[in-house]
Order: sequence, then structure tokens, then C-alpha cells
Amino acid sequence: MNATPMSADVLTRADMRQALAEHDFAEVFRLLKKHGGLSQNRIALACGLTPGKVSTIMNGQTRVVSYDVLSRIADGLHIPGELIGLATRPWETEEAEPDRPESPEVTARMDSPWQNVGTVELADQLTRADLTMDRRALTRAIAATVMTGPLLLDSLEGWMLPGEKGSRRSRPGRLGVRDVEQLEEAAKAFRTWNHKYGGGLRRRAVLGQLQEVAALLQEHQAPLVEQRLYAVLAQLAGTAASMAWDSGLQRRAQDYYRLSLRAAHAAGDRLWGANTLAGMARQLLYAARPTDALELVRFAQEGVRDEAGPRLRAMLHTREAWALAALGRTAAFHRATEQARHALADGGLDEPYWIGYFDEAELAGVTGGRFLELARRDPRLHAGQAEEQIRTALTRRGPEAGRSHALDRLGLAEVYFLSGDLTAAVTETHAACDVAERVHSGRVREGMAELYAYTVGHGTSAPVREARARLREQLAD
Repeated sequence: MNATPMSADVLTRADMRQALAEHDFAEVFRLLKKHGGLSQNRIALACGLTPGKVSTIMNGQTRVVSYDVLSRIADGLHIPGELIGLATRPWETEEAEPDRPESPEVTARMDSPWQNVGTVELADQLTRADLTMDRRALTRAIAATVMTGPLLLDSLEGWMLPGEKGSRRSRPGRLGVRDVEQLEEAAKAFRTWNHKYGGGLRRRAVLGQLQEVAALLQEHQAPLVEQRLYAVLAQLAGTAASMAWDSGLQRRAQDYYRLSLRAAHAAGDRLWGANTLAGMARQLLYAARPTDALELVRFAQEGVRDEAGPRLRAMLHTREAWALAALGRTAAFHRATEQARHALADGGLDEPYWIGYFDEAELAGVTGGRFLELARRDPRLHAGQAEEQIRTALTRRGPEAGRSHALDRLGLAEVYFLSGDLTAAVTETHAACDVAERVHSGRVREGMAELYAYTVGHGTSAPVREARARLREQLAD
């Protein structure tokens, strides 16, 4: 994408400012073409869009509701984030440096053989880099994109191979089982906090704990203690991945997911490894890479085929369904969703605490989200199904669900906008804002930015204007 900064005289026009505030990009592009002298093709090139996409936006056939497209337009035209409800863009604080790996030494280690000593060194490198990150490094980290395709998939093959036996550490360790139990409780507490409030507040605390566990693994521990320490490392790395994602650090989140997978491999914990692969798949789905995501889900399913309990199987089926829906394979999506329901109905098997969240409410929320994606293409066919599933999720898990509850509310508001029920849409928008005020989550902010676009074009409706103003206020924080 080649940036084409909008000239100051065009950007400061009152009609341009109004169009940007309203997310009326048909008008934005028209004004840019008229007063900035840019053709549709030049706008498309700058924003990383096809000329056809720009044309459908300008003639009103397509509205910009995707956070990804909104970010491309902002960065391609150098529109300050505050003008369209986004966070400050990286280029606003300093000139972006030439593309290069954010952490070359980390990337190299990620591709090294799957040895336990390498996993510990990787954990130490990642946490040190994050804990000492300055503003320039943070800007590069935010701009870095996730790995995809064979480069990513081939680097994960080691998960299917047997792990090492025994320790190679020379320094004696004095950690006991009780000490490990306390570390396990800390990892569990951080995970619970992240699920409820998002990753904006305690990321550095998790990184500090992760670094401490890595230091303990540099000592020669008793075999059982070492195995459990690797499991703690895996869970902390998974939480660090989710928190990095919530903080807008997509590539760093992927690095922590890969660390988590390696640590699970060292611990012999294939169930957690499958859960980590599912987390990576979800990140790729948000990045519009459903083919890679489906590959990861199938990889996870293959690895735990004989070990996974009902909840884990159901969760993996929903990730599969998500990828299939994104690929436009509606019949296969329905099939995978039914498989998730049947798996969850099995019950009766003890499973790890971390999969306990996946219940009927979570299944309904995830399924509702997928029907919502389908409703964006055909509201008349799928909006009712999306509403039913999301309402079920809201009924079965209340505000204490934090981030998930906020995403449910945002999804339901979008359903009503798609259905044309502005009264219900406004009510749910305010409800979503009430919950979002208590959650520090980048994913929730992205959902609010996407919902904001639906409030455009309803200038005669005072309630919609009020809802839009509230969304704009929270996005500007």
C-alpha cells in the first residue's frame, strides 16, 4: 500500500471533516476526487483496495464497516485516527521505518528445532523485549502483521513430533510441588482476569510472571516439577498472547501463541496445544485468513483426536465452523455447528479448568457471531438466526462475562441495524457502551468502530445521533 497523504487544505474542509465524522466514505472519496485531484484508481492504490471496491463505496452500494478497511483508508490517506474514531495511528507520532522483522532474533528462534532449551530461551527473549519496549519499538510492533501461509504452518509441524525426555540443565533447582501449585494458581488468576476485563491493564504483570517461570526452568528441577513448570509457561504465554492482541500487537500475540505451543509440547500437554492452535486460528480469522485458520483447526483436531473431551471438541468444531462460514461454505458451516452441539451434549468427562468457559452460552454466542457474518451478506435470511443465538448467549451469561458480554451486545446492535429496527439498535448500542466502559479490550473497540459505521446516514433520527455521539466519545478515549 502506497500512502498518498491528503493535503491539509482538503483535510481541514468543513464538509470533509463532517464526512469523516459520519464515516460517509462515499462523500470522502468524492471530495478527495474533486478537491484533491485523485482518481478512483489512485485512491484504491493508496488504500490497498481494488478500484471496484472504491467504485461501490462511492456509488453507495458498499458501506465501510470493516475495521481493517477503515484502518487501510486512514493509513493510506494519512487521516488522523481521532477524525474517524480510531486510536492514534503509528505514523502520527513518527515516520514509519522501512519494513523489517520486528525482532529478528526472536523470529530466528521461533523457527529453530523444537528443543526445550530453545523454548526457555525464547520465553526470556520475548519477555525482555516486551518489558523494555520503548515508543519506537512499540510503533514498529503495532505495525507488524501476522505470519501466514506455509511460513507459519510449516513452523508448527514440530508440535506433532515426540518431545524431549529429561532435563539438560546443570544448575540445581529447589522448587517444590507446593511452589508450582502457587504458580499454577497465579496463571489461572491472570487468565480469569483477561477473560473478564481484556488485556489492557495487566499485561506487564503477566510478562513478569512469564519471565520468572522461564528463569526457574533454567535450573535443574525435579522431572515432575519441570513438566508442570512448562505447563505453567504455556498457559502464561497463552494469556500474554491474548493480552498482546487486545493491545493491538498482532505479530507479538502470534509470537506468544507459538511460544505457548512449544511450551505445551515440552510439557506433553496436547490438550493445551490444541487450545493454543485454536487461539491462533481465531486470530487468523480476524485477519481474514480463513484458509490458514481452517488448516490450524484441522491440525489441532488431528493432534487430540483420542484425548479431547466434549467441551474441547465442541470448541474446535466452532472454530472449524467459523472458518467455513468465512469461506462461504454455508452447508459445511451448519454441519460443523451441529457437530459442536452434539459434542457438548456428551458431557460426563472431567476436563481442564481452562475449557470450562465453553458451555451452552459460549456456543450460542459463537454461533450467533457466525450467523451475524452471514447476515451481513443476506440480512433477510440470517438476521433472525443471529438474533436468536446472541440473545440466548446474553440470557445465559450476564455482564460478569465482561469482554464476551460486550461483544454479544455489539453483535445484537448490529443485527438490529441490519434488520432496520433502529429503536432496538439504539437500545443495544447504549447497552454495549455501558459494558465496554468497564472492559479494556482492543477487540471490543474494533467492534464499536464497526458498529459506528451503521449509525451513518440516519441524520434525521435524534436517538441514532445520540448513540453515534456516545460511540464516538468512547472510541476517542
